[in-house]
Amino acid sequence: PNSDCVMAEQLCLSDSTCNATYRTLENCALAKTRLLSLDHNRRVRCLNAELDLGNSSLLHCKCHRRMRRQEHCLRVFWTVHSSMTDGYFNLETSPYENPANEEHWKTDYQKLAALVSGKNCSQLAGDATNPCLRATHVCNLSKKCFRLRTDYASICTKGAGSEDMCDRRKCQRGLRNFFEKVPEDFTKRILFCPCQDEFCGERRRKTIVPDCSFQYNTKPNCLWLLDSCLEDHICKSRLADFQQNCQPVDMSPDGCSLHNHAACLQAYMGMIGTPMTPNYVSNSSVEVSLWCTCENSGNQKEKCDQILSMFESNKCL
Repeated sequence: PNSDCVMAEQLCLSDSTCNATYRTLENCALAKTRLLSLDHNRRVRCLNAELDLGNSSLLHCKCHRRMRRQEHCLRVFWTVHSSMTDGYFNLETSPYENPANEEHWKTDYQKLAALVSGKNCSQLAGDATNPCLRATHVCNLSKKCFRLRTDYASICTKGAGSEDMCDRRKCQRGLRNFFEKVPEDFTKRILFCPCQDEFCGERRRKTIVPDCSFQYNTKPNCLWLLDSCLEDHICKSRLADFQQNCQPVDMSPDGCSLHNHAACLQAYMGMIGTPMTPNYVSNSSVEVSLWCTCENSGNQKEKCDQILSMFESNKCL
């Protein structure tokens, strides 16, 4: 059975043989992080160390999306699976446990929605035609949803529209905090609210305060965006999760290899607040994209297009 990587690490470190093997893998992972080229002998030593773990719980450990020591857990996972990052973002296995059943994050959303509908109509003008506005009002009735939404909004709007630059890292951390700590019943409705007009669509597009969390002054190359992601344990893990759960298949009736759209949407939400944050491209459609371009990619154009198409042309998503 899969165990928590933090607990698996503690078990391993208490055993002298496993401890020595794990320390070897830590050095291998550190060398990769610093982009140091490993000679043949060191590469063999790294691969042997991974094989030596055998049936260790470290080899099969996973992380939970909402756990307290998530970054530590993910560092342990990628230490053990560092060989998986060879070559072009070949992240075949997600470090996260299987997607939770949608019922798992059951909340009193329906009760809150009833409270909203019982309020004075003038207070909620536009709710009938603007599901995004309604979803926001329902969020405001939950103390946690309101507090965390207010937190990231205030961080991400600071410096916007002036000569000051916003603090993108802090903004993205606030977004991750919101999507990790608020029950999905609220976050999904805010992010995926169905719109019939452009006013609603614009509100949906601005959910993540894109001026700070999403857009740069000029679009960077998508390969640069990927490199930034792979240097970050959380982003790399969310990308692996997205690749696993949103893998498109042309021959499949629903376009998904795992036939689980809920898991794909959950993985998509996980990308928000990372260096590869996606967003809606306009206020009149549900098309999404990364904020990057494949112009001037030279002989890596095909690789770059593949990164962009994971979001722009993904039938599963």
